[in-house]
Amino acid sequence: MVQADTPRRIQELMDRSALEGAEAFGIQFERLRPEFRTGEVYRQLFARTDGGPVYVTNYRSAQNRGKTDDMLARELLELAGCGADLCDVMGDYFDRRPDEAAVDRAAIHRQLRLIEALHERGAKVLMSSHIHKFTPAQRVLEIALEHQKRGADISKIVTGAQTMDEQVENLKIILMLKKELQIPFLFLCGGQCGILRRIGGELGCCMYLCVHEHDGFATPVQPLLRDVKTMRELLGRPAYEIQQQDCPCNGSGSGNRTGGCEDAGVGRRGCGTA
Repeated sequence: MVQADTPRRIQELMDRSALEGAEAFGIQFERLRPEFRTGEVYRQLFARTDGGPVYVTNYRSAQNRGKTDDMLARELLELAGCGADLCDVMGDYFDRRPDEAAVDRAAIHRQLRLIEALHERGAKVLMSSHIHKFTPAQRVLEIALEHQKRGADISKIVTGAQTMDEQVENLKIILMLKKELQIPFLFLCGGQCGILRRIGGELGCCMYLCVHEHDGFATPVQPLLRDVKTMRELLGRPAYEIQQQDCPCNGSGSGNRTGGCEDAGVGRRGCGTA
């Protein structure tokens, strides 16, 4: 994910991420200063990806504090019109809730209209709910199914894990979502136990959210792009191959041992800043 308050810094991070092998780019436009929130700037940034997919967010935080959800929705539509490939629609747009899952019928109807309008502009929609605390499996599934019902192309849910038991339960939730959902999903967690952010794509999540570096704007829990690419490579290789490479007679190796991992995702697991 790319977070910065000027187009120049965004371009710098995108260029550096591309050199590291980013396969997609996520730009968090709530960070961009108001004087740069123009269609011309959007188009220039999207052209920087050299055809790579662009995921955009426009959350209520940072430079967007004080804006109404109607304003945020209009800005999302503008981003889609300028070429954004995937737009993040918060699950509680027009009906703010602690778990970011709207329940007001009028608000849900407005969400449906927004998603339809984004689709008409050629963008896909990721609906997100940031809960930021451990959430039982059944509630996670209820929210994900609501995202699917409202027309989202991808469901994103962020919970938490403060203990190993909670982390193990979150790993089980990924298997449940694979079985029950008909759309791709991104299931993440914060807290003390955040292994999902490093191996989730090998278990079923449709992408990784990474950063090129941990500067003052980056989300601390998001892993470095180069680390996730290394982890993905290791998890995707048979144990025998890695053991042969690590064998002293072969000259070098990290000493790591890991078993093979079949592609359990929904299509190719993107690794990059989106």
